[in-house]
Amino acid sequence: MYKGIEIETFLGDITKLEVDAIVNAANTGLFMGGGVAGAIKRAGGKEIEDEAVAKAPIKIGEAVETTAGKLKVKYVIHSPTMETDFITDENKIRLAIKAALQKADELGIESIAFPALGTGVGGFSREEAAKIMVEEIKEHINAGTKLKRIILSDINRKQVDAFKEFIKNT
Repeated sequence: MYKGIEIETFLGDITKLEVDAIVNAANTGLFMGGGVAGAIKRAGGKEIEDEAVAKAPIKIGEAVETTAGKLKVKYVIHSPTMETDFITDENKIRLAIKAALQKADELGIESIAFPALGTGVGGFSREEAAKIMVEEIKEHINAGTKLKRIILSDINRKQVDAFKEFIKNT
C-alpha cells in the first residue's frame, strides 16, 4: 500500500489477471509479435493487434487503448518502449510507463497490470526496469490518480522479486 493505493506483484501470466486494463510493452508500430505482446494476442485474439495497428504509428511517450478481445479486462493499453529497431533504454521505459499511467487516468479505470517493461525483446536489465517502474508509479500516485490497484506482473520469479524489493524500499 502506498498512499492508499495497492501496489502488488503477480508471478504468472498477465493475460489471466482480472483488472480494468493490462499494458502491452509495445513497439511504435504496435504490431504484436513475441514476448508479452504475443501472449496478449494469443490469449485475447488477433483483433487486439488489428485494432492497435490501425492506430499506429505512435511515438514513445504516447499510449493508445484497444478493446481486449477474449481477455477478462476492459482494455489493453499499448505503450511503446522501443521503435521498430527493438532497442530500449531507461528514458524510453520511463516515458512508456508515464504514458500508460496517464492513459489509465484518462480512461477513468481503477486497476491496471504492467509487465516488466523493456526486459523481454528490449533486453533491458530486470533490476533497473523494476526500479524505474516503481519510481514512476509512486511519482504518478504522488501527483494524484484515479487508480486504486496497480499490479506488476511477470512469469519470471527473479523479476517479481525485484519488483517486490523496489516496492518495499523505494
